Amino acid sequence: MNRLILLLLATLAFACNNNEQAGGNSEKSLEEIKSDGPIRNADIIRSPVSANEPIDTVNVAKMAFEEETFDFGEVDEGAIVEHTFHFTNNGKAPLLISSARSTCGCTVPDWPKEPIAPGEKGMLKVKFSTQGKKNQQTKPITIVANTYPATSKVFIQGFVRPADNGEEAPN
Repeated sequence: MNRLILLLLATLAFACNNNEQAGGNSEKSLEEIKSDGPIRNADIIRSPVSANEPIDTVNVAKMAFEEETFDFGEVDEGAIVEHTFHFTNNGKAPLLISSARSTCGCTVPDWPKEPIAPGEKGMLKVKFSTQGKKNQQTKPITIVANTYPATSKVFIQGFVRPADNGEEAPN
């Protein structure tokens, strides 16, 4: 049992080694990274939390949306609602969105795959299919990025008028 504990402690100590010893690039600017050659996601991802440092909430990317909720009003069931959420990286590091998702397959987000430099703008496009949806709808879109906190949410909402007598509404 003591050998197991000793082995676990040794593994933990090795795993929590300093990032500088691993050759991390987390302190480089986007221009420095670009001058080194092709940009890899690992070159610009900066984790604001590490095992041996306090939480860094200053030197990270920050998403500021122009609007966090879009109300599409009333539409007939079967309509496709599209909206673009505009945002700015108000942080001090390049912004890299790793994923964007919703709670169901009826809401599909499309996000920029390239890094967004500090001060630059980006767009998150969302398509919502109202087929099979009725009445009041609110769909959250969760964005995961190299920000603190790591997730942000925007919402698309509105009222879907049911198709009459079981007939599908035209697209």
